[in-house]
Amino acid sequence: MAAVLYAALGLIVGFFVSVAALFGMALGSVAEGEPGSALIGLLFGIGAIVLLPILYGLLGFVCALVGAALYNLAARVAGGIELELE
Repeated sequence: MAAVLYAALGLIVGFFVSVAALFGMALGSVAEGEPGSALIGLLFGIGAIVLLPILYGLLGFVCALVGAALYNLAARVAGGIELELE
């Protein structure tokens, strides 16, 4: 679940990074007049949409795995949380 949630978050962040990269590409191509800089900005924007969800998903999975292991260790030492239901 954590990997899916973080991947969705990565997609949202990737969208904003890609919009910023495309905006920077537009400003950079007008200011410099070099076509190579526009291509780099375009590749960065597309890469953000593809790579950020993957990286966020992997990082979210690893962090949730470490967090769950730490919680289980602390719960074993401290006795955990007791819940009484009627």
